[in-house]
Amino acid sequence: MCGIVGMIGQVNTKEILLKGLEKLEYRGYDSAGLAFVNDGVQVHKEVGRIAALREVVPADADGTVGIGHTRWATHGVPSVPNA
Repeated sequence: MCGIVGMIGQVNTKEILLKGLEKLEYRGYDSAGLAFVNDGVQVHKEVGRIAALREVVPADADGTVGIGHTRWATHGVPSVPNA
């Protein structure tokens, strides 16, 4: 992992996590993911920049608890399953 950002709150969890990951872009990474807790766990991952992750996260994805991460592959290839 290269960067981790988390949040517990009632509003805009998805957007706050994505913006937090964007602030970590300078650290370098090859993939990223988000997970939300709200009536179960939703996981969204993508290879590439945070903009690519933003495109695959549904508009209605959100939760009261969330975590996001960026990954720089040191073991395994950059891929969605490895993100």
